Amino acid sequence: MFNHIGKTLHRTSFAALSALILAAGPGAAFAQTLNLKLGHIQSEQDLWHFGAQKFKEELEARSNGEITLTIYPNSTLGGDRDLVEGMQMGTVDFGLIAGVLGNFEPSIQLLELPYLFQSQEEFDTVINGEIGEEIADNVLQNANVRILDWWERGSRQVTSNKPINGIEDLQGLKIRVPEIPAMVSTWRAIGANPTPMAWSEVYTGLEQHVIEAQENPIPFIFGGRINEVQDYLAFTNHKYEYVTLTMSELRWMQLTPDQQQIITEAAEAATMAENEAVRTRTDEMLKSMVEAGLQVTEPDTAPMVEAATAAHEAFAEDVDIDLYNRIIEAVGR
Repeated sequence: MFNHIGKTLHRTSFAALSALILAAGPGAAFAQTLNLKLGHIQSEQDLWHFGAQKFKEELEARSNGEITLTIYPNSTLGGDRDLVEGMQMGTVDFGLIAGVLGNFEPSIQLLELPYLFQSQEEFDTVINGEIGEEIADNVLQNANVRILDWWERGSRQVTSNKPINGIEDLQGLKIRVPEIPAMVSTWRAIGANPTPMAWSEVYTGLEQHVIEAQENPIPFIFGGRINEVQDYLAFTNHKYEYVTLTMSELRWMQLTPDQQQIITEAAEAATMAENEAVRTRTDEMLKSMVEAGLQVTEPDTAPMVEAATAAHEAFAEDVDIDLYNRIIEAVGR
């Protein structure tokens, strides 16, 4: 008897709850805040963090607060490799990742070859066209990480504790490079002594003279306070740089189409804001460092370009020579 009464009450309660759900509208009873997290390796002073904050603002505004984002700067969630692996496992939702993605999908390594591009326009032509889409698709298929967009970073320059006026000043120079095979290979061809190292170790490595130099875009140098431990900056413009706003495909597949659309639109808005900030604030950052004592040189880069490009094809043979040739064709060389 009691069992029968319990079943009747259960049916009645379920019917009442169903009526409430229908009255409130589709999905209302199950609406809950989606809490996501984004990790990156830079400081809060870097433009990566500015872009991440813009992404957070757009996500939360466009979702009316139903999607929230917590940002973890300063390698709090680990280095680039850790962030990618976290996205693959679904423990990290978003990451700002640059060339280290090449360790998970080889084709993106071609974008890391110093002096492959001779201007920002050449880089943009490739990355915003069919080749960029193909590389992003390769990353998705083989690394299970979705590239939402490409952010500009400006061109990479070399900082050091001695003035660099030509290729002769790079010979044997122990220069920190990211953990990216294309960069190691090319810097070695130029004559330097490339030393792969996580970004979180660079400031201390320079301070303790474990390494003699490093190379990065000006906003990265500024955000990382590299001018505190380096005296010179050389305008080598050896690489037109990007960082990807990436997302765990495991998380993406858990979202509704509406949530996916919100994230896509928020990523586009953040990309526009970050790119504009790079273009307008880079000179201000350089000026600030120069006023604090950083000395700037403008070396003859022609021999560097020649040495680097001579090594490109051999590297591309091991990655994707057809894709490399299509990149060269796309930029008109």
